[in-house]
Amino acid sequence: MTKVETPRGTPPVLPALPARPTAAEAELLAADAVAACSRLIRFDTSNFGAGESRGERACAEWVAEQITDAGFRPVVLESAPRRGNTVVRIPGADPGAPALLVHGHLDVVPAEPGDWKSYPFSGEVRDGAVWGRGALDMKDMDAMMLAFLKYLARTGQRPPRDIVMAFVADEEDTGEYGARYLCREHPDLFEGVSVAISESGGHSVHLSDGARLYPIAAGERGSAWMTATVRGTAGHGSRRNDDNAVAKLAALVTRFAEHEWPVRVVPIVQALLDGLSAHFGRRVTPDDLSALGAAAPLLADTLRNSVNPTMLRAGYKHNVIPSEAAVALDGRLLPGTEAEFFATVDALLGPDAIRTGDYNAPVGADFTAPDFGAMAAALRAHDPEALVLPFCMTGGTDAKAFAAIGVPGFGFVPGRTPEGFDAWKYVHGVDEHVLTDSLAFGASVLTTYLMTDPRSRTA
Repeated sequence: MTKVETPRGTPPVLPALPARPTAAEAELLAADAVAACSRLIRFDTSNFGAGESRGERACAEWVAEQITDAGFRPVVLESAPRRGNTVVRIPGADPGAPALLVHGHLDVVPAEPGDWKSYPFSGEVRDGAVWGRGALDMKDMDAMMLAFLKYLARTGQRPPRDIVMAFVADEEDTGEYGARYLCREHPDLFEGVSVAISESGGHSVHLSDGARLYPIAAGERGSAWMTATVRGTAGHGSRRNDDNAVAKLAALVTRFAEHEWPVRVVPIVQALLDGLSAHFGRRVTPDDLSALGAAAPLLADTLRNSVNPTMLRAGYKHNVIPSEAAVALDGRLLPGTEAEFFATVDALLGPDAIRTGDYNAPVGADFTAPDFGAMAAALRAHDPEALVLPFCMTGGTDAKAFAAIGVPGFGFVPGRTPEGFDAWKYVHGVDEHVLTDSLAFGASVLTTYLMTDPRSRTA
C-alpha cells in the first residue's frame, strides 16, 4: 500500500526514544498507581454544582501527606470551606528551564449507588481493574502523578525542569473553587510555567485496521452556557392566547434542534485528518469517517459548532399561561468561529428572546512544539507501534483557566486498553473502572515523559 506523505503542520516524527524506567521500577510505579487510585476513590468528592460538594478538603490533605512523605513541600489552599487544592513545585535539574504544570482534579460527578453493581466509592481492586467513581475521570491521573513522586523519592533523581503539580477542586462545575481560584489568587505558584498537561488525551484508540492511535488533545472547543428567555402575555389556560411564551419558546427550541451547523475544519482537526490519511494511505475526509472505527468520534463532534437545549423552565399551574419561559442552551464552538457562532445563535433566537449566560473561549496549544514531540516519544517508548496525533476536545477542562494566565495545555493521561473497552461509556456513567494494566502503562509513560527534557529533542 502506498502511503500518503504526511502534510506540513502535522507533528514531527521523532525517531529517538527517551529512557524508560527499569522493569523493577515500572512494577513499583504500577503498584503505587493502583494503590493511590483505590485510596483516592474512597474519598467521596462528589461535586453537585452551585457550590455544593463533598470531601475535597479531606482528599487534598491526604494528597499533601503523600507528597510530604515523598520529601516535597506542598501547600493546601482552601478556596471556601472544605474546598481544598494541593499544589507542589518539584525542583528540576535546570532551574532556569521553562517549567511544566501537571494538573488533575480531585472532584467527581455524583453517583447513585443503587445504579451500580458495587458501591461507587469503594475503590475495590478486582477483575484486573480499580472500580469506583473517578477511576477514569480523573483519579487515575492523580494516582499516576503521586506514583511519579514516589519514583523520584526512591531513585533520588530530579526531573530536567521544574514541575508544578496541582490537585484541584471543582473542575466538574465551574472551576471557581479550583483552577480559577488558584489562577486568580495564587498566580505566583505558576511562575515560569510555559506549558501544562491534564485530562482527555493520550489513551489508546483502536483504528479499523487494528492500529493503536494515541490522540493528544491540543485544543478545546469553547463553551457558551446560555439561557434564552421569552416573554408573552399571561392568561387563563382555557382561552386562546396568540402571545403564549411557552409556544414561542417551543418554536425557538425547534429552530435550534433542526439547525444544521456547517462543517468548519479548523487547523487542529485538519492535522488529525491529515495524520489519519497518511496512516491509511488514502485521503480521510469529513464526508466519510466510517473507516476510522473507534476514532470516528474524535472527529465527528469537532467538525462543527453545536448548541443543545438541556433544561426548560416555564409556568406554575395547569390552567395559567405564564408570562415567561426559558431554555438552557449548551453551546460549543471551534477555535476561530466565535463571530459566526454568536451571529447564528442570535438569528435562531429571533427578536423575542433575551440571551444571557457565560462564555469560555476555545483554547489551543502548538502541536508542533517540543513538548508534543516528547509526549509522542514517551508513548512510542512503551508502544513502538503507537500512532500519535493531535485532536480537539469536544468539551472543556481546567485548561481554559490556565490558558487565561498564559499557560497553554495539552490533554495527556496515557493509558492502553484492549479493543472493545470504551472508556467514554464509563466516564460520568455507571460502574466506572480503570484497568490496572492501563494504569501500569500510563504510570510508566507519564514518568518517561516527565523525565524527558523536550529541548533536547529534535525532529
